[in-house]
Amino acid sequence: MSTLTKFANIFAATLATFATLLTVNNAQAEAQKNIVATITQIGEPLSVIAGGRAKIVTLMGEGVDPHLYRLTRSDVLKLNRADLIVYNGLDLEAQIVKLLTKFAAHKPVIGLAEVLRERGFLTKDGRAYDPHVWMDPVLWGTALQTAVDALARIDPKNAEFYHTNNAAYLIELGKLHSSAKRSIASIPNESGVLVTAHDAFGYFARAYGLEVLAVQGISTESEAGVKKIEDLVKTIVKRRVGAVFIESTVSARNVQALIEGAAARGHRVRIGGKLFSDAMGPTGTYVGTYIGMFNHNVTTIVRSLSGVSPKPQPRDQLAETKFSK
Repeated sequence: MSTLTKFANIFAATLATFATLLTVNNAQAEAQKNIVATITQIGEPLSVIAGGRAKIVTLMGEGVDPHLYRLTRSDVLKLNRADLIVYNGLDLEAQIVKLLTKFAAHKPVIGLAEVLRERGFLTKDGRAYDPHVWMDPVLWGTALQTAVDALARIDPKNAEFYHTNNAAYLIELGKLHSSAKRSIASIPNESGVLVTAHDAFGYFARAYGLEVLAVQGISTESEAGVKKIEDLVKTIVKRRVGAVFIESTVSARNVQALIEGAAARGHRVRIGGKLFSDAMGPTGTYVGTYIGMFNHNVTTIVRSLSGVSPKPQPRDQLAETKFSK
């Protein structure tokens, strides 16, 4: 057999092997279920729990305000391809929720917060429910369980895998809650007032015993009036509040108005830091994870309100947790 013939045979065998591997990889990719989540507070935990066995796509990323978000043409294509759609609900995604629910005729569509109706939703003025349920990690773990159960139903061959990872993730959320509780308890009583750009921290305050004062309501669609800002300035001055907080998805102008209003009355207020409220940090960073985002908020709040902040968390904390893959 000539050298040329041997080379041709080896090349043909290599191509056949490559074609086989490509076919297997394509089959595995096609077999994966497509899950579309509206917000990263849903999508990132589900990615951890799915461990690569399902494809998780999130519509809204860093710095996006879900109260105002509208679907793009690309989003509609993703939703059409989805095997499962998971959104927060309670009018968080107010501009797109009607379109989301239309897909329910063809596939499972789940509003996580809406399955928690018996768990004591917070209301504002007895009318609107507060949708920011992820601000309580224990409550959010219960909500995520619903998404995991739905994923297991549409992908039964991986159901045990998903439930095992979910159990591990819930343990991490329990640790997160305990750490936050200890740290926030160190804030002096007279300093336990959390002043934010909009009213996204109600569940956080209820879970950890803080009082929240916000410029805007539970939706950023509502604009703060001059009287609301003046009333908040009076409260800040009267109670000697030392720090106010801006948010990653909300303009800082109203918070700046509080600072200037207090200064005009002889009281100095500083910006205590930037909190993640309606969106998490950049993908691939610690604050781009739910646990990292929550730890950042706790640390920022506690330090600014004169408490003892939690011990620094390793940026690869989730990587060290024993999740199946």
